[in-house]
Amino acid sequence: MQSLSLFKISFSFFFPLFSSNLGGNQEIQSEELKIAVMGDQYMHTNDGTLDIHKRPANKEKTGNWKACRFILLTECCERLAYYGMGTNLVNYLTLRLNQGNATASNNVTNWSGTCYITPLIGAFLADAYLGRYWTIATFSTIYVFGMTLLTISASVHGLKPECDQNGCHPTSSQTAIFFVALYLIALGTGGIKPCVSSFGADQFDESDEEEKKRKSSFFNWFYLSINVGALIASSFLVWIQMNVGWSWGFGIPAVSMAIAVAFFFFGSHLYRLQVPGGSPITRIAQVLVASFRNIGVKVPSDKSLLYERADMESDIQGSRKLEHTETFRFLDKAAVETETDDSKGKGQPWKLCTVTQVEEFKSVIRLLPIWASGIVFSTVYSQMSTMFVLQGNTMDQHIGPNFEIPSASLSLFDTLSVIFWTLVYDRVIIPKARKFTGNERGFTQLQRMGIGLVISIFAMIVAGVLEVVRLDYVRRNNYYDLKTIPMSIFWQVPQYFLVGCAEVFTFIGQLEFFYDQAPDAMRSLCSALSLTTNALGNYLSTFLVTIVTNVTTSHGRLGWIPDNLNRGHLDYFYWLLAILSSINFFVYLLIANWYTYKKVASKV
Repeated sequence: MQSLSLFKISFSFFFPLFSSNLGGNQEIQSEELKIAVMGDQYMHTNDGTLDIHKRPANKEKTGNWKACRFILLTECCERLAYYGMGTNLVNYLTLRLNQGNATASNNVTNWSGTCYITPLIGAFLADAYLGRYWTIATFSTIYVFGMTLLTISASVHGLKPECDQNGCHPTSSQTAIFFVALYLIALGTGGIKPCVSSFGADQFDESDEEEKKRKSSFFNWFYLSINVGALIASSFLVWIQMNVGWSWGFGIPAVSMAIAVAFFFFGSHLYRLQVPGGSPITRIAQVLVASFRNIGVKVPSDKSLLYERADMESDIQGSRKLEHTETFRFLDKAAVETETDDSKGKGQPWKLCTVTQVEEFKSVIRLLPIWASGIVFSTVYSQMSTMFVLQGNTMDQHIGPNFEIPSASLSLFDTLSVIFWTLVYDRVIIPKARKFTGNERGFTQLQRMGIGLVISIFAMIVAGVLEVVRLDYVRRNNYYDLKTIPMSIFWQVPQYFLVGCAEVFTFIGQLEFFYDQAPDAMRSLCSALSLTTNALGNYLSTFLVTIVTNVTTSHGRLGWIPDNLNRGHLDYFYWLLAILSSINFFVYLLIANWYTYKKVASKV
């Protein structure tokens, strides 16, 4: 029926003499044109997405959960690879590369931090030039190569360290090859981390109310898929590494990464691709330059006088128009039209910017304080792969008389906690909270993140209390020189469980918040920005460990974190993190109260 309508319209256009006989009067022709247009709108997405062949994305054939299942499987396998290699890394560095506790801990946090800095590179390329699909495809190749080299460095004679009854004896070249592989992985993950969650969210058309509701659930399921991969890594793979060997322990994650790449490409025909909008850094620079050029110009009180395109389309490709907000009013000068602009300025964004371009920059500035408040939380989170593991190494790891659980495997309780609380949050907490708050999501994204910050404080308190009890047990029984004391490692479960609960509130809230509040054409970059809190959290942990070690080992003292933790005071380090987390939470309350949400211009 739709094709017949289109045929009639086309025939009437070329042969007007016959139009009255074929289509009746002009009103009928106009109605048929509306039906054809409406049919086209129903068939294709309204957010500007394309399919893999660069055609407008068909609503029925692309996107939604049918595309997301490939993305979720890809993320699950990639996270299995990442955590399978990274969860127990501190033990590889101490056992095979012969590094001390503080050095190994700092190397892990430095590498992990780099894994969350490189996403800025991938995000910039995705938003500006390549798009998210091709960025993921390119960087995943580097990732696989890095995983392969890491496996070879732990497997091949001459490249892996030689070990005897006195320990392992790595050469400088073997250590160098291992770290080259590690940092190739860090580069590869830089194109995947900032793009996969945003790419998944791109599969839901925001102009469609039904699809928009599904997108909110996507972030919960996305984080769940991360933790399913992490669960396998922290249990099965860590056991393989400690009991079978590092060649298998690193080889399986390498294969998992190759499977992740295969899953990603299998779904290509179902994906919706956002068009890259050009360099976001250039657009930000244009707003700054135009603002300073107009420094002497007064901003009109009537904001409708600020420059904006007359039609409904934004100047920025792949982006919707944004409404004006009252914050950072100095930047509004970039959108003030002067007499010279009437004749020359329009179309020259270094002289005159649209309101949308200015608001895009404002949105990023508003995100920065929220972003900064996540750094201390990430420092707490990073303890699971460092201090929690070292603390667990001193405790009894037996399950029954013959089986030992590696200390790094206890992170599976963090993963189980995330899986449990993700399902509870989605199915129980949101419906109940919705009745009290009236918010469709149960809590606002800022409220959700704040709850997670509070829980993280309790996680550090619980970890500190456990260490006080452990050290007291050592003192009372004179166990100072025992490698492991007869105290079950499962006493660590509550601190892992609390960190997992905090993740569900803060990290998932952060994922959704930075995607939702980011300008349309800067979503990968803002997702990368949120990930850099993990990087800076790891670097802050390294900085704190270094400062604490230097200060507390002065005058010949052993310090808080010696190689023999039975003679140290790791509990003091946990108290320090609890105090920093409390201060951070109160600062966050002030920031959240100040924050203004992004406003998308409504279509009329």
